Amino acid sequence: MEGIQHKFINVNGLNMHIAEKGEGPLVWFLHGFPELWYSWRHQILYFADHGYRAVAPDLRGYGQTTGAPLNDHTKFTIPHVVGDLIGLLDAITNEGEKVFVVGHDWGAIIAWNLCMFRPDRVKALVNLSVAFMPWNPNGNIAEILRRDHGDDHYMTRYQ
Repeated sequence: MEGIQHKFINVNGLNMHIAEKGEGPLVWFLHGFPELWYSWRHQILYFADHGYRAVAPDLRGYGQTTGAPLNDHTKFTIPHVVGDLIGLLDAITNEGEKVFVVGHDWGAIIAWNLCMFRPDRVKALVNLSVAFMPWNPNGNIAEILRRDHGDDHYMTRYQ
């Protein structure tokens, strides 16, 4: 698709698929649920044409990224996914390089946490659709979403 390259990078026991194009400062696009790198295809082309290296991974459990035990929900925590991103960042950048992060939906939640856990690796953050939600040890996100949005909310339907 207009010069977008696809690669597989071994990270944390996963074979992570990335789509990338361009050279320059790294802009990372994190997809939502239930999406893939493909959601960012237009942004990849635009940013690559404007002096950036645009990269969109398929996150753990999505698309062509393989290796995550899909039958084990305990392997899909925020620390796991943020760890995947740090491993990926280490694999595709120079040591200590910072990244511009753009997240949507689930990718936005991951991006917020990436910024909190590893601010040393993030240059800037833009998130779409999901505001910051601090962790609530007494809250169950599935119950909160069902209460606030009903049984037809897309996240509630997948529970």
